[in-house]
Amino acid sequence: MAGKDIVRMSQKELKRIHVIGKAIEKAVTQAEAGEMLSLSERQIRRIVKRIGEEGNEGIVHRSRGRESNRKLPLEVKEKVIGLYREKYKGFGPTLAAEKLEELDGIRVSDETLRQWLIEAGLWKKGRRRREHRGEMVQIDGSHHDWLEGRGPECVLMGYIDDASGRVHGRFYEYEGTVPAMDSFMRYIRQYGIPGSVYLDKHTTYKSTAKPTIEEELNGVEPLSEFGRALTELGVRLIHAHSPQAKGRVERLFKTLQDRVVKERRLRGISTIQEANIFLESYLPEHNERFAVEPHKQDDLHQPIPSGIDLNRILCIRTERTVRNDDTIVHNRRLYQLEEALKGKKVLVEELVDGTMRILCRDRVIQHHAIEVRPEKPGKQQKPPRRKTPSPSADHPWRKPLFGKSFKRKQPPGQGADAPV
Repeated sequence: MAGKDIVRMSQKELKRIHVIGKAIEKAVTQAEAGEMLSLSERQIRRIVKRIGEEGNEGIVHRSRGRESNRKLPLEVKEKVIGLYREKYKGFGPTLAAEKLEELDGIRVSDETLRQWLIEAGLWKKGRRRREHRGEMVQIDGSHHDWLEGRGPECVLMGYIDDASGRVHGRFYEYEGTVPAMDSFMRYIRQYGIPGSVYLDKHTTYKSTAKPTIEEELNGVEPLSEFGRALTELGVRLIHAHSPQAKGRVERLFKTLQDRVVKERRLRGISTIQEANIFLESYLPEHNERFAVEPHKQDDLHQPIPSGIDLNRILCIRTERTVRNDDTIVHNRRLYQLEEALKGKKVLVEELVDGTMRILCRDRVIQHHAIEVRPEKPGKQQKPPRRKTPSPSADHPWRKPLFGKSFKRKQPPGQGADAPV
């Protein structure tokens, strides 16, 4: 409306509107909405009331842009984790929080402690089967001889909805960031954006980088490029601590490794392209036969927001500094920018279709690859150093002066005094 400030919402807030809307429609209970959004039931009631009074703008948190006054220092977190390892190992978060306050004088909520312990790998969150489609999707890559030696090795990027068992998948040459992003883009274009995904700790999904000082101060972990993209889409990432925790997707792979491999053998399929064409026709039949009705019918997949460019999110981003000759080096290749940007930062985006874009402040910069690196100019050779002439043996400089000889003294035991 004219005269009012435009309220811009993050993808996380759009997800909240989607879930809260389901709660208002009575498609989910307020307790279920709270679990999906990691909020208490009381917070959900507050948000529902605020949206009723202010519309969708009421979803925006009042403290946006301000640091929490109740945020505990990093030193407290480290001390609590150390005490848990030393004294309270095996205690549940609630009991451990009570003992920390009673015996150590440290007050921390049981929910905060639970999150800290899960983050440190000292506590496992209980798993239960979800009740709505789109509430959680398990994702994993299956390395197997899918073509039985008739073609190249390949990996199945498999998806299974936790509530219904509905399957989605595609074959790729390897398990990595680009296949993960491409398969996820295909999934959300078909079904919508899920509330959360359950993954293992493969480096594609969980970064092994050390946190920066800023990340340590904010209490967040570094994200892989795939994790960063899903976070921007408002998807919650949950990492499994063991293969057994991903039971549903692991059992799916065993079923497909039996059925799909034999079906392909009968058809003589020998390429990844043929394998994917077969999978597109096979999976609907598989879902019709093996998928189940979830406990609750409402689908919690969020529609892709209008105006969002998935290619800008589901891509590999790398920051580069423009050199003095308006070039950048990326993936061991040299690129010439067609604008003068010496010394500035640019963002390189590698899209899932194999193309690449270079941007400066969200503006696409034209460029071209330099196939042959220019030779470095040769160093100028210095003129040979002039050799200082050495005086001859009978030069006056070597003769005694005022009856004294300036011969170099020899160490004891050498020269004329040396023993024979």
